[in-house]
Amino acid sequence: MIEESKRRVAYINEMIASGHAAELVKEGEAYHIDQLRQIAHEICQRSGVRVVLIAGPSSSGKTSTSHKLCLELLAQGKQPVALSLDNWFVNGNLTPRDATGKKDYESVYAVDLAQLETDLNALIAGREIALPTFNFTEEKREYLGDTLRLDEDSIMVLEGIHALNPLLTAHIEQECKFKIFACPMSPVSLDGERWVPTYVHRLLRRMSRDLRTRGRSPLKTIAGWPSVIEGEAEWIEPFRKEADALFDTSMTYELSALRNTVETALQTVPATAPEYTMAEQLLFFLSFFEPLEASYIPRTSILREFIGGSQFNVG
Repeated sequence: MIEESKRRVAYINEMIASGHAAELVKEGEAYHIDQLRQIAHEICQRSGVRVVLIAGPSSSGKTSTSHKLCLELLAQGKQPVALSLDNWFVNGNLTPRDATGKKDYESVYAVDLAQLETDLNALIAGREIALPTFNFTEEKREYLGDTLRLDEDSIMVLEGIHALNPLLTAHIEQECKFKIFACPMSPVSLDGERWVPTYVHRLLRRMSRDLRTRGRSPLKTIAGWPSVIEGEAEWIEPFRKEADALFDTSMTYELSALRNTVETALQTVPATAPEYTMAEQLLFFLSFFEPLEASYIPRTSILREFIGGSQFNVG
């Protein structure tokens, strides 16, 4: 496996350097499509499924995964509806606090569990609900006139970091649910001794999105990462075992693409900062990969959720 992983890095760089980046990207995207097609088939084989739950740690690509899975379910005769768990957050004044007093959106109690359960049960029973939208600027749930009712072939595809936590769907029959855990699962060996752990994929994805959408520096993203990992260990990882299917959101070409979006910004982390050691480690990992221009990446790619240009509504 180590030798295969080493050959993969050489293959990636050779494909990019020789002008075959488009073929490399197609291979990576096909890996995702094959997985999602099989998962969609498994869902359709279970006649009672009405809600698909997609969970995973930060920057796993859950939102894009939900939309891509909807396309596969549609192709197999279902009528999927993509929903985000974030829209059932409690208002800001009710958000739980962590040990430092900051609002803790990693906690399952940041979700209005009672309202979510009421809405999901109503949809399963064929009743219409008012769809909420969470206004992150004002930190409150809003109702803007959108409604939803499921027909016989409809399936809800609900994504969010807490989607597999049993507290969310405790009173929904098991046969109605299909649970998916999505995250990068394929570490890369650089030389047989040094590996790129899968959390690096997620940290670089988050960094790319933070730079693009929030103007947030790599230093700040790195500084906040330990609390993200701590929250995941408490609220997300324990429920991986609940999943009916695992979806590996890793892509062979993504470190090359992410090098193109974050390398320059990473180089600005000062040597005097506590975050410098992590920044240097990330730059070291990226140095093994030829940079890949975003123009090669399709708008349906999960990576577009982080580098921008997605055709899906991914926030």
